[in-house]
Amino acid sequence: MQEQDSKTERDYESYKILLDLWSKENPIKTTKLQVLLVVNGLLVSAINIPGGGFTPAGGFTNDKWFIYLAGVIFNGIWTLSIGRTALFQEAWQAKLRELRDRYPDDPRFTILETAAYRSGAPRLLRLFGCVSSKWYLLFSPFIFAMIWLVILGITQLAG
Repeated sequence: MQEQDSKTERDYESYKILLDLWSKENPIKTTKLQVLLVVNGLLVSAINIPGGGFTPAGGFTNDKWFIYLAGVIFNGIWTLSIGRTALFQEAWQAKLRELRDRYPDDPRFTILETAAYRSGAPRLLRLFGCVSSKWYLLFSPFIFAMIWLVILGITQLAG
């Protein structure tokens, strides 16, 4: 019996460490998303500045190809970076579920089980909160990369 209690306590310590690792990724993902949006905003602003060392005209012109290419590269890197963050968070969450399943009657292992509580939240929160952040975090930079690639292609073909 004491051996089982000792194993449970070791597993609970592992659970706390995994929970800490998992939770520390959330602010990292938020920061990455904010920087992604700022950099894309700055790239669009740079395109619209007439003169200033770029070109005499502002707007999407073929001679600003390096800005469009930078957008593709930066957003491609962000896609991989956020993907890696989400991958590790998913792996830690899988390990947390494994420990939870090992101790179904121990409430210490069910801290992430929130379905019943989420279902009681106001409808608007459930509507806006139903998409996991990993999906919009992964697809936002990928979509931005594709947009920059299309802009690069169109301006080079039109130029």
